[in-house]
Amino acid sequence: MEFNMKKEETGFTADFEYGTLHISGDEQFGFRPYQLLVSSVAVCSGGVLRQILDKKRMKYDDIKIKADVTRNQEEANRVEKIHLHFTLFGDLDEQKVERALELTKKHCSMAQSVIGSIDLEESFDIVAQ
Repeated sequence: MEFNMKKEETGFTADFEYGTLHISGDEQFGFRPYQLLVSSVAVCSGGVLRQILDKKRMKYDDIKIKADVTRNQEEANRVEKIHLHFTLFGDLDEQKVERALELTKKHCSMAQSVIGSIDLEESFDIVAQ
């Protein structure tokens, strides 16, 4: 990956196959770094959960993820905690979803990358359809 400084405004850009990513500490000029960090953990977790549910032939219609972030302003505004709340839509067994979330945390590369430095919690709701 290569990141290039924007000359006219704050931040950097990176070109990827999908398109150009704009990154900045100022939301007017791009995604903030902490947003990308949290998004990476949330979406990686969601993708792994989806794979596990599919592999176990658990039927669902949709997955939504809400991420709550706790930051410490005393220490460079570092991310200290990410709470991911999954809402699963479908007729699912609660115990099987619990087990699937345990496996998700174990197999998500982004979650494994932050464990030990960021407290990562998961919870879920099932909306029967």
